[in-house]
Amino acid sequence: MSSSVSITRKKTLGSIKEVEDGKFCNLSVLDRVMEPFSLRIVLYYQFPANTDFTKLKKKFGISISYTLSAFTIVVGRLRPNPTPSEGHWHIKCNDAGVRTIEARAKCSLNEWLMSVTREKELELIYWDEMPNNPHLWSTFYVQLTEFEEGGFAVGLSCAHLLADATTATMFLKAWADSHLLRKLQSPPLFHPLPPRKPCTSNTENHEPYSDLISHYKSSIESISNSITASKGEEYSTITFAFSDEMVRKCIFEASSNSSPFAALAALFWVCISKVKGRNDGLINMCVCLDMRNVLGLGKEFFGNCMVFKKVSGDIGVVDKEAGLANAARAIQNVVCEMEEKERIMDLIEWLEKNSGTHRLFQPINGNDIICANWDKLDPYSAEFESGFNPVRASYHLGPVFGEGQVIILPSPKDSEKEGSMGRVVMVTLPKDEAAKLIEESLILNLSPNILMKS
Repeated sequence: MSSSVSITRKKTLGSIKEVEDGKFCNLSVLDRVMEPFSLRIVLYYQFPANTDFTKLKKKFGISISYTLSAFTIVVGRLRPNPTPSEGHWHIKCNDAGVRTIEARAKCSLNEWLMSVTREKELELIYWDEMPNNPHLWSTFYVQLTEFEEGGFAVGLSCAHLLADATTATMFLKAWADSHLLRKLQSPPLFHPLPPRKPCTSNTENHEPYSDLISHYKSSIESISNSITASKGEEYSTITFAFSDEMVRKCIFEASSNSSPFAALAALFWVCISKVKGRNDGLINMCVCLDMRNVLGLGKEFFGNCMVFKKVSGDIGVVDKEAGLANAARAIQNVVCEMEEKERIMDLIEWLEKNSGTHRLFQPINGNDIICANWDKLDPYSAEFESGFNPVRASYHLGPVFGEGQVIILPSPKDSEKEGSMGRVVMVTLPKDEAAKLIEESLILNLSPNILMKS
């Protein structure tokens, strides 16, 4: 790839409807703990070579304005909350708009995908970090990049303080629906996290589950401790594509009772621990799961429902096979625990009582490697033009802290049958460790397709 992406235009787009004057939205405790993070997504499309991009981008501008009318928070701005007990920030829904960037790459999409790296891909997803005074700062950015021969990329970035990966994907899908169908199929729902439902049994003697609470408590109490976000050039992202057959083989080698997520998470947990020099156990890992189903919320819920749980690396890894099985079992046990609603409600209630006016400047996972289960996302249904689904989707959780991160995503629709266990795994590690990871025998035995590397 001989040249970088060049920005051709910047503008701000608002909604087509006026926002109610004086409207504010509070942020939940699950929103507030994600303040240190941002989310960056890019969807790649291959349109016909004779596509009129001038006309197409104008249509994109019209459709996003229509979409923003249903997403009032997206076009708002952060303001200090006059009620500190409800968090440091709230959103003023003033229709200040979304920053939109248009760009051009001097290569075809196929050429780009053949040699793309983490650094190059982030050029397709414009993002400005939150300034000290975010009065005018846009919490969402959109970037439209045209390639030669009909290639196109839609980039979306946002403050994780407002939206998680499920919400951001929902926004992209809603935008695609309004672009193609002129209507929103599933409008967003804006409401607080659900309260605990009264039980018939005596709840006065209920002892809160301490495991999740202890993890969040230690993170909040360590605000004064320094955890440094490493610079982007020190990290590499490798993207692995596993077919249905490969994932089934991984499950068989890990444990027949494992989910695709537990098996793949175990695979990379064991391999990453090895490249980091751990021979007497595994590094600690922090599992990230979407709690919408557990809390009885639909995908239309706007906000954050991601919850983190630490998995100790102090498990038996006498040999590779036993280590993989033990790792998968540990992950599966944690997933089962997090699917208990009472545990999540205990955490939410504790955060509401104890997070107070604290602003988290440190990640909730500390220095531990993150393993996020985002395989239920559906970015490949974001069809802006009839018959053209994304050929690839990438998700970046930034900035990268500590040991790195593993993000497990669904496979493109074209490559797998319905009900397939095929997955895409994006692994971000320090560059020297990333180079070693590709050579790990447990991964090589499955023969995944490598979509992106340094």
